[in-house]
Amino acid sequence: MRQAAFAQALLPYTLQVDSEHLQQTGDGLIEEAAQLTRFQQYQLALPRAELATQLAPKNYQTWALLGSLYVQVDRIEAGIEALNRAQALAPDNPAIRFVLGDAYFRKGEYQRSVEEIEQGLRINPNVPGALFDLGNAYFQLGKFDEAIAKYKEAYNLERLLWPAINNIGLVEYELGKTDSAVQRWEEAFAIDETAAEPLLAIAVALYRQGDTERALTLGEQALQLDSRYAELEFLRENLWGDRLMEDARTFFSTPRMQQTISRL
Repeated sequence: MRQAAFAQALLPYTLQVDSEHLQQTGDGLIEEAAQLTRFQQYQLALPRAELATQLAPKNYQTWALLGSLYVQVDRIEAGIEALNRAQALAPDNPAIRFVLGDAYFRKGEYQRSVEEIEQGLRINPNVPGALFDLGNAYFQLGKFDEAIAKYKEAYNLERLLWPAINNIGLVEYELGKTDSAVQRWEEAFAIDETAAEPLLAIAVALYRQGDTERALTLGEQALQLDSRYAELEFLRENLWGDRLMEDARTFFSTPRMQQTISRL
């Protein structure tokens, strides 16, 4: 018999795809990615989520998780694109709107953030985290009354949500309501005594008011709880306004706080 030419072995052929098996594989990958995400292992979760969208492209959950992962690693445009794919597959899913709102917030498009979160809240109005995020977007837009209202709504739904009370204090401080702001921060710290932010904010406000010794003691305690708050950029990321930031710079420039920061 004549042997076949080697070239014949390289002729292309159409692979018969078992779509059900691929769907199951995609589901397995997305479960792995979700598990890694819960442990904040975003870089490990990302390639699994990317592959899952290829294996199960009609599963909105794969696109939603991929989009949220892109947002977590600051690939905002890619995150928005993936989330829009998810939203097209599941237009009535409010969680996708909420994550889109977060993505636009990180991009600095605060009005678009408001629009996405509000659309999600029309579907599911009782989500404390979404109401809190909406308050943040209003805060960045300078709509202080609306921001405070949303923070209060979030806190009324979740009484352990100390950041909502904390951020009411941030708004009030920018409005010149120092005593009320300090009271809010005290309430927030009472909810969670491991929370460094409200304690540091109290310290900055007290130093501004001339209560130097107590301010410095509280400031040291706050930075021992979380040294990241010694970084001005980190404070800005946590929505500290211009007035509070200026007072924080003055507070951090004191010799005792400089020594504390250097030690930490």
